[in-house]
Amino acid sequence: MSHVAEGHHHRLHRAKKTSNQLLPQNHLKAPGSRCLSWQLLPATRPSATQARRCRGNSRFLLCSILPRWHRPTSCHMSPALVSATLPTWRWTSTGKAMGHFQLRTKETNFRSCPSLPSMPLSSHWGSSSVGSRSSLAHLYSAGFPDIVDSAGQAAEVLDPTEPVPFDPQREESDPLQGNLLVFQFLAFNRIPTAGVAANWPENIHFTFQFYRFPPVTSQQLKLLTSDKVQQQAAGPLPCVLASINKDGTFNSASPGLQVQFRVDSLKPGERRWFLRYLALHTMHIDVWDSDSLLLIGSTAVELKYMLRQGKSAVQALHEVEVLTTDYLGDDTLLTSTDVGLRPARTPMSVHTIIRGRLHIRTGNIGCPVDPSSRRATDVMASHLNIITPRGGSVGFRGGSLSSRNTLQLNGRNAAQAPGPEMEAQPNLNGPDGRRRKLDCMAAVRRREGTDEPKVTDRTTEARFAREPHQIKPSGKHSEAEAIGNMLSRSITTQHLLYAGLGAAEYMEFVLKNPFNVPQTVTIHSDDPELSVITTTEEWAYFKALTETPTPLEENMFHLEEGAPGPKVYLRPRESIHIPLKYQSFLCDHTVALQGPSFQPTHKGSQVAKRNLSNIVAAKTIKVTFSAEDGKPMAICQLNVEPTPHVVDQTFRLYHPELSFLKKAIRLPPWNNPEAVGDPDVRTHISVRCSDPNVICQTRMLAPGEPQDVYLKVPGSPSPHIKMFFVMVFTDRWMAAPSQIWQIYVHFLERVDVSCVTGQRSCQSLVLRGKQAVRKVKCFSSHPQEIQVDPAGVFLLPPAALQELQLKLQPWRAGSRFLYVNAVDVEQRRLVTAWLLCLNVHRPVLSKAFEVCVPVCGGRGSSRKITYTNPYSSSRAFLLRSDHPDLLQFKEEKFQISGGETYTIGLRFAPSQSAGSVEILVYVNNLEEKTEETFCVKVNYS
Repeated sequence: MSHVAEGHHHRLHRAKKTSNQLLPQNHLKAPGSRCLSWQLLPATRPSATQARRCRGNSRFLLCSILPRWHRPTSCHMSPALVSATLPTWRWTSTGKAMGHFQLRTKETNFRSCPSLPSMPLSSHWGSSSVGSRSSLAHLYSAGFPDIVDSAGQAAEVLDPTEPVPFDPQREESDPLQGNLLVFQFLAFNRIPTAGVAANWPENIHFTFQFYRFPPVTSQQLKLLTSDKVQQQAAGPLPCVLASINKDGTFNSASPGLQVQFRVDSLKPGERRWFLRYLALHTMHIDVWDSDSLLLIGSTAVELKYMLRQGKSAVQALHEVEVLTTDYLGDDTLLTSTDVGLRPARTPMSVHTIIRGRLHIRTGNIGCPVDPSSRRATDVMASHLNIITPRGGSVGFRGGSLSSRNTLQLNGRNAAQAPGPEMEAQPNLNGPDGRRRKLDCMAAVRRREGTDEPKVTDRTTEARFAREPHQIKPSGKHSEAEAIGNMLSRSITTQHLLYAGLGAAEYMEFVLKNPFNVPQTVTIHSDDPELSVITTTEEWAYFKALTETPTPLEENMFHLEEGAPGPKVYLRPRESIHIPLKYQSFLCDHTVALQGPSFQPTHKGSQVAKRNLSNIVAAKTIKVTFSAEDGKPMAICQLNVEPTPHVVDQTFRLYHPELSFLKKAIRLPPWNNPEAVGDPDVRTHISVRCSDPNVICQTRMLAPGEPQDVYLKVPGSPSPHIKMFFVMVFTDRWMAAPSQIWQIYVHFLERVDVSCVTGQRSCQSLVLRGKQAVRKVKCFSSHPQEIQVDPAGVFLLPPAALQELQLKLQPWRAGSRFLYVNAVDVEQRRLVTAWLLCLNVHRPVLSKAFEVCVPVCGGRGSSRKITYTNPYSSSRAFLLRSDHPDLLQFKEEKFQISGGETYTIGLRFAPSQSAGSVEILVYVNNLEEKTEETFCVKVNYS
């Protein structure tokens, strides 16, 4: 599989490289475009991708665990449960108490391929819609590249609002077994949001992950608007996305972002998993503000419209909503006795906010697969789980003790035990050792059939000079050690193992007693992740799961306290199968820096940043089978090759720095198919975490009771991001994780602020310089409610302290969470992040009015109220409203002499529906301190 990225992008994801991860591949690219291509080796556990995230102070998050799919024949292809994509939430923690999350999924059936479940807070999460005709005309006139098949014909257009017929047999019999999957990010619709400007955002980028490919972070994209077209349209048209060049100009000649993923040369049995992934899942996309590095929202695109069903190419145009969640506490009225007091904490309510609409086109182009291009690792039978030492005549071919020659002979001698031939070797260190060495080397070369020139004394002496420590052992001890290493290699059987995170890889080693007397063999593994299955029930479970047709023997192993491993008794010349299990829960936790990817080097170039996958480390494990005398009888060497895993759900948590995060993820009662009619049968749910520093556990409760997964994460300084994986198992022996959760914890500096609506409050922050000089600018999540001083770019010297002044003027009462980011404007990297925990009170009301405004009045309605200056001197006042869209003032600023009365002109906007609303009118001084507050209740009738 290969990955090709083109285009423009927005923020966040991860890193590390191993030998079998991503290999460069040649790939065709359009003229004038700059493409990046990667080759991805097949995974051990192809499964479905689902992403999810949390925001706010949600109380519960419920994740349903789906039934296990049947395991494929290949034992290294561990299955994973397939579930539908759920909404992404951002969860903000105050660090006061343990919180819970709750989300819900539905069980899905691969054969029927129903529509994916919708998010609980919004019935249209991840659903696609078709835009208006004016929007479609605007998009098609922008000049986006067409999706065509290999013959140059336009791909067949699918309607994303219609159901997709799916026939697995038709997909399997498709002659075009290769797939080039295309994602084109075309445009973005801004949605007016409280607290931000109408032209926000100006630059965006995306982060997403498809199947088992590494996460992608795009470069920043400019939102282009055409004033002439916008004026002619009845509503706002989508803003076309364009890449930003290094000089700051945008590339309008090549709009949009295109990312391609090539899926071919899959391992046997993986193709059906990939088709299942397309049929049942959606691709989660995060949209970020490239300037402030704040999350705008998330969306999901259904992948079932990329199933070709025998067609040469298909495409679909999606218009999906970018959603986020906001959390508010109950409003509290501030009275004269509450001034200076901190009220009790109130419960939070969840609100879904539509931040925009993303226009994205998906396509799948079929392409033939060349059988000769498949790698040896794809066609070799490394998936066989029975490890049999290679047979052959007993003996060992002699030769030099140099490491180079040992490696050359190891392939031929790997399965041969030491015998009489080894004992009959002449002494190479005797009086005639030098001549015998020459004869031995010449014999080895003749045996290997090499065409090297005749060995002479001069060339041999030169080789001896290059390898004095290998060819001329210093004594009998070093020679014995070298011979022992060669004998050890002669009884070593190597096995290639593809391993994924959390997936148990089962294998059986055929152990034979070569002696005519019985032996008690001790089994020892030099890595705790490789163990011997000693329980009969567990052995039977894995044999049935992998369909291994070998005999099962009860009570075969003997365990002794303090022994290096289990012991097994073998009769003379007897062969038995030793069950082994490899399972790793650890992986790399490197997180990519926040921010868009690198900028293009020239105009017209389209690039995207690849973040390396977080996979288990490659390693070599030796299992030694020692006889009663302590000498090894056989050695099994496992070469573990890591493979990427699929993330089912993603959670993004925000928590105060340097404090423990304690949260619980609630799992619902799971319907066990084996427990039908027996209510006492419980599902064995267990969890594991990839980070040993994170406490992750679950508790078995009574049948029918909800079950929680508890997390305790150590804190880090701001703006550090901790990432780890949680594996959820629903089988007793933890053969393969039912789901893998990727959890991000963003640590921020917490600032508690208590203020009153409509009135400006000031808060000081301290920004600490790092090791280098930086050009920094501060951004807030609600710029119309939070102003940061200094507002522009300022220089932050190393190890310096910079005081920042926050001017907060919130308009909604209750508990809220806002964010402030300090960004390095040159490197587009986050320097520090603050979490503002606001406790906003309602002001003390001076007067209350009630007015009636007719519905469909056309021009609205006007009213007047009076205000008397309580001071003896002339003062200037400002008029503010918490609903500027419904109420406007005749004059927003007025000056009045002491004791005089001023008439305030109010203009109410017309309404199309009946109802009532309360509008607060603030009379503030020039420092934005509230003098009086009026409440106007407007009845639309």
